[in-house]
Amino acid sequence: MRDTRESRLLLVLLIAVAFALITVDIRGGEDSPVDGARQGAATVFGPIESGVSAAVDPVGNAVSAIRDSGERHDRLATLEKENAALKARLGSDDRSRSRLKQLDKMLKIAGQGQYGIKGAEVIAIGAAQGFSWTITVDVGANDGIKRDMTVLNGEGLVGRVTTVGPNTATVLLASDPDFTVGTRMESGDELGFASGQGDRPLRVELLNGKAEVKKGDRLVTFGSQADRPFVPGVPVGVVSRVDPSGGGLTRTLYVTPYVGFTKLDIVGVVVEAPKKDPRDTVLPPKPKPTPRPTVTVTVTPSAEAPVDGQNQQEQ
Repeated sequence: MRDTRESRLLLVLLIAVAFALITVDIRGGEDSPVDGARQGAATVFGPIESGVSAAVDPVGNAVSAIRDSGERHDRLATLEKENAALKARLGSDDRSRSRLKQLDKMLKIAGQGQYGIKGAEVIAIGAAQGFSWTITVDVGANDGIKRDMTVLNGEGLVGRVTTVGPNTATVLLASDPDFTVGTRMESGDELGFASGQGDRPLRVELLNGKAEVKKGDRLVTFGSQADRPFVPGVPVGVVSRVDPSGGGLTRTLYVTPYVGFTKLDIVGVVVEAPKKDPRDTVLPPKPKPTPRPTVTVTVTPSAEAPVDGQNQQEQ
């Protein structure tokens, strides 16, 4: 374009219009009348800008990676710590599942026997107040616990409460030599008294010296007057040995308890006795006998054995 008067006037006019548009855009702010035109331009030129940016970004990313490498290392260490914590939590979850299983079995016994129980956790085990086989549980007088209440778990009889504090209680275990509980044989009325022998089976003296008893028979608690210290029907154990009857007034049995007294965790204190004796309903199902395979031996005569007639001809 040649430098003429008309071209100079056009240039001045375009500059004036540009300044006018800039002034209108600044004063309009977010409601600027040229905002639509700006968006249209962005639509047209945006892909071009993105392409240029994509060509330049790898260099910027490399610089950022070098700058952020320290932060990433710290993040990796944090993730490793989180994974270790997760593994530890999974381990504790396994224990939680075990405890929930114990609680479920205990609630099943409570439901079958219609016992009102207060669940508790064993927080200590060992000698206390002169007793050699005791546990301490985390419930006490504030939870309605009283002396001479029956304690059980998902397996059977654990013991009885001997001492009660505001928030804890001491339980004398059935394995303690000073422990005695009245028992009744399953499916019968043979009564006796079971005494603890430490880590050995319970010793039971049946009142009937001529009672018919065999290995594998089971016993439950007989119960006490006013249901304290023992409620009736709580599983005690299985007969493991019967002393020969010597014609005495009593007969001695040895009973393997259902409860493992060295691995107690979740127990229940019976705060409400059943309205009627549950008898044998709380006992677990009897184990099914294991079938023994029978072997039949058939003797077949040997083909090489000589016949009597042939022997006579040979002679």
